Amino acid sequence: MPSNNTPPRVSFSRRRLIAGTAASVGCSATLSPLPSLFAETGESPKRILLRSSWQTVNIGDIAHTPGVLSLLREHLPETEVTLWPSSVDNGVEKLLRTEFPRLKIAKPRSKELQQAFQECDFLLHGSGASIVAERDLVRWHDETGKPYGIYGITFPMKKSSATSVRDEDAMARSVEVLSQARFVFFRDSKSLELAKRLGASSPMMEFGPDGAFACDLRDKSAADRFLETNQLQPGKFLCCIPRLRYTPYWTIKKGRKFDPIKHARNEAMKEHDHVLLREAIVQIARETDHQILVCPEDRTQMAVGKEMLMDQLPKDILPRVVWRPNYWLTGEAVSVYTQSAGLFGNEMHSPIMCIGHGVPAIVCRFEEQTTKGFMWEDIGLGDWLFDLDSVSDRERLVPTVMNLVTDREDALTKTEKARQFVSKRQQETMAALGQELQSPA
Repeated sequence: MPSNNTPPRVSFSRRRLIAGTAASVGCSATLSPLPSLFAETGESPKRILLRSSWQTVNIGDIAHTPGVLSLLREHLPETEVTLWPSSVDNGVEKLLRTEFPRLKIAKPRSKELQQAFQECDFLLHGSGASIVAERDLVRWHDETGKPYGIYGITFPMKKSSATSVRDEDAMARSVEVLSQARFVFFRDSKSLELAKRLGASSPMMEFGPDGAFACDLRDKSAADRFLETNQLQPGKFLCCIPRLRYTPYWTIKKGRKFDPIKHARNEAMKEHDHVLLREAIVQIARETDHQILVCPEDRTQMAVGKEMLMDQLPKDILPRVVWRPNYWLTGEAVSVYTQSAGLFGNEMHSPIMCIGHGVPAIVCRFEEQTTKGFMWEDIGLGDWLFDLDSVSDRERLVPTVMNLVTDREDALTKTEKARQFVSKRQQETMAALGQELQSPA
């Protein structure tokens, strides 16, 4: 959680925070106009190089980038942003350019990236499962000497490999990269605790929400067509997302080798990890007037949903359940989620996007995952975080899913409280970035 020794925020950000808080609780606040970020000094707009967009086979990985871009557009509107992506294929580049027409994109090994290294003032590493672009942060630091910050990551302990010395060296390099950052915002408090325990010493290390909370991409026309075609009534259906222990990337990524160990683990645990989702679907269909949409977060999950959910449901409830057979991009998914009554399942970023838009969402996790799921505790939704390897958690999962429908007022109240907490932290983290941009070079 946020530390007690946080440096004071710059005044323009603090005032924006006050105004936003007042609006969220229904109060009025009269404030003099906020100065633009660089108007007082007459400086040219500061330039940020955003390192993000890790892959496009997962709508959560897609969502990181537009989420952070939305925050920059809202809180630091006079900055110029260049995206340094790993991948913006499969229609994602067009999606980003449509939503953010001023965005510059500098792809790897391009002249645009060389120019960005010369012109940009600050590198911002976007949300991810780790310091995804650790080598690129080192390169930026070595080649430019200019500052960088890390926004909304999980910091996982390195997995054991052939030589423990190699693992220790890799972790030491990661700690050094964290320490050289002007700030590091961890998307779960367990990552923050680990970084501190290992000796990371960035001037600011705090909890900071995953960038995907702010993702507001929309494709309402596609969503509306999908709902109409499948006779899903807005507000009268829940979304359910399946997931195996390990994403079988070898089924969707060219050149990715089949992993027999991960495959065997998936096969051993797939019934264990989906039986309760089926029970929840059956109970909702039989005891409420809501339907269920089985949908994917990544390109592997349509098949998982078909095998582990649809094909094993009782025939009498199948008319109440819709299975989405094809992948979708983030805009359509968000536009469907925001018309649902809630979401539950074995994924993380669809719940993140739901909470960011005031939609109740339940997260199930297991030991193979990183600590990212614990962000649900950090934002006040610990009752909606379930460890599928815990007997006690398993016992309360189905009743809690039912409560999204039967105790609607409580579900919406919890969701809104978490959303406001996330929004406040987003404002504070953007204020920290604004302060860094105003600091002397």
